[in-house]
Amino acid sequence: MILTIKNLNKTYDNGVNALKGIDLAIDKGMFGLLGPNGAGKSSLMRTLAGLQTPDTGSIEFDGVDVLANPQLLRQQLGYLPQEFGVYAKTSALKLLNYMAVLKGINNKSEREAQVTALLHQTNLYQHRFNNVATFSGGMRQRFGIAQALLGAPKLIIVDEPTAGLDPLERNRFNNLLCEIGQNVVVILSTHIVDDVQSLCPNMAILAQGQIQQQGSPSELVTKLADKVWSKTIEPAELPSYEKQFALLSTRLFGGKTHLHVLADGQPESFSPVNATLEDVYFATLANTAEQGVLC
Repeated sequence: MILTIKNLNKTYDNGVNALKGIDLAIDKGMFGLLGPNGAGKSSLMRTLAGLQTPDTGSIEFDGVDVLANPQLLRQQLGYLPQEFGVYAKTSALKLLNYMAVLKGINNKSEREAQVTALLHQTNLYQHRFNNVATFSGGMRQRFGIAQALLGAPKLIIVDEPTAGLDPLERNRFNNLLCEIGQNVVVILSTHIVDDVQSLCPNMAILAQGQIQQQGSPSELVTKLADKVWSKTIEPAELPSYEKQFALLSTRLFGGKTHLHVLADGQPESFSPVNATLEDVYFATLANTAEQGVLC
């Protein structure tokens, strides 16, 4: 079971070149697609979900040409878009049953069994008679993944699923994704580095419609070994350091500013620090900007 994407390109009518020669091979398990807002993540997700067609390129899933046979993929697809709208004045149980009918689960006993199991799996069974309008943001996202799992899909796409969730709900949702990703292909599209690092054995970094790096998080971090350095400064000193160094990140802690910079050799008064996936992400975006890819 593998999703293969080759030379995928998409330009919208307004001239925005959203996808530029995307090449990816995604196997069973969790795959992280990491990138900033506007990188092209949602464009790629919508294309994979069959909501728009690419200008050129090919998509195959489990040996099937997706572009030539879109209905075959839809039968195996679960999709949670970035903006998930629901009929808010309907109970979770009734709405999930309705969505199951739309997905072609017409056998009543089979449908009821699947809906009940998914409500339990997403920890929403005790709220099944409540209107979705009363759900918290995290509960709505868990309901979203429940509807995405209807019909036992082999490919699941989730687009920015934890954005705006509080830490507890984010952890609950991530644990659910991890459980789901044991047996199917799950693509997690996000700008949250920690989610990819925690969940995904393989990943890619997307910026301005192009894949900039791909591999396992540990492999990508290894590339920055002995190249990341740290120092704590006064906040007022930051502009000076921004001019002198390739700054990766800054954090305020206890009224001080903690810097991470990228350099081949140890800068004076800096200390060595183990690179993180966040360092890789920011170094990649900075390098892309220097090459004139980012605007």
